Amino acid sequence: MWHLLWNRFKQILRVLNGDDAYARYLAHWRILHAEEPLPSRAEFFRRETERRWNGIRRCC
Repeated sequence: MWHLLWNRFKQILRVLNGDDAYARYLAHWRILHAEEPLPSRAEFFRRETERRWNGIRRCC
């Protein structure tokens, strides 16, 4: 019983801090871009960082 709760807690923690982002991205990639080569983990995080932090991010 406790090991199931512990595993669920770890799973939730991975979602909250973004550790599962690459796994979710690969699942998406395999469905929509199956013919293209998979980007590496490093390439994915580089692109994601650029997407989040490049450009103007303010209201005014």
